[in-house]
Amino acid sequence: MNSNTIIIADSLTELKKIPTESVDLIFADPPYFMQTDGVLLRPEGSKFSGCDDEWDKFEDLKNYENFSQIWLSECQRILKPNGAIWVIGSMQCIYLLGAIMQKLGFWLINDVIWHKSNPTPNFKGTRLCNAHETLIWAAKSKKSKFTFNYKTAKELNCDIAEFSRGKRLQMGSVWRFAVCSGNERLKDENGEKLHNTQKPLALIERIIAISSRFGDTILDPFAGTFTTAAAAKKLGRKFICIEKSEKYAKFGRARIEKIAPELNEIALAKFDEKPKKAQISDMIRDGFFILGEKFYLEDKFAILQSSGKLEFNGEICDMHSLCARIKAAKSARLNGWKHWKVRRNGEFILIDEIRQSYRERNSN
Repeated sequence: MNSNTIIIADSLTELKKIPTESVDLIFADPPYFMQTDGVLLRPEGSKFSGCDDEWDKFEDLKNYENFSQIWLSECQRILKPNGAIWVIGSMQCIYLLGAIMQKLGFWLINDVIWHKSNPTPNFKGTRLCNAHETLIWAAKSKKSKFTFNYKTAKELNCDIAEFSRGKRLQMGSVWRFAVCSGNERLKDENGEKLHNTQKPLALIERIIAISSRFGDTILDPFAGTFTTAAAAKKLGRKFICIEKSEKYAKFGRARIEKIAPELNEIALAKFDEKPKKAQISDMIRDGFFILGEKFYLEDKFAILQSSGKLEFNGEICDMHSLCARIKAAKSARLNGWKHWKVRRNGEFILIDEIRQSYRERNSN
């Protein structure tokens, strides 16, 4: 199948045509089976347009369960061995979907709460305001080496005060985004809301940025307003989108055409690139370290050997194990680069700073 593909047809039929183990990441926003009845009115008497579309209606829970079993089974088949899937849902469906996923052999990584900063109020005041939806992030299997751009996630973790103070903390499992409104909300030819459950672009961008790589193929089996395709194109990923409604596809295509790739550090996961490996033997050869010089730690020192190991009290040791021993650490090894120092021009310099200088010179 070609990249950047839009299929206008029923997902249960089309998913079966996609080759086995051909997709890196799936984002699925399936029907929720909301089971809405009657007309919901705002306090002033106007009608509220919730999710009462035909595509969200099923005969009963068993029928919805069978539907979910089929599309999730196909998604697991389609995923590459190290692929992963995100499924979003409300309280009406997410627990059922999670149970099916576990029975199929998906390996749950995280559940994420999308905290809506501008939720629809509960007009009748008969229950709590539904201010969140749940996302399940799962790998194809327990053995999958799924993609997680950890440092990219930290860079995107801007919802907390520590970010503004220069700190980059781990991203948590509660994400705060506004419900689509204003210019982000797609309108039809009559200026009416195109789709009742359009998801925020920023939400899908975050998912794709932290759990896929540049050039990966992203599948969305229920494309709707084609937010997944828009996010994928923006971040330099390929997409396959399936949507049954020709009307949604018409507006979705127009939306995608307006998207230009933004290949920045987030899209390319530059923060997660592993630095060039620096061997001490190479650094000795290039004059960054001197054979036989002293490495200092607290009030002790060791002598650098040509192998990159250190001689300490007549014993040859690697610098990480020796560091842990001298510092009486609970672990058998510590990162010696962050502790050992050498003396240069009368001052003690952390050897990690010298390693960084070596990397910078060799990256040019």
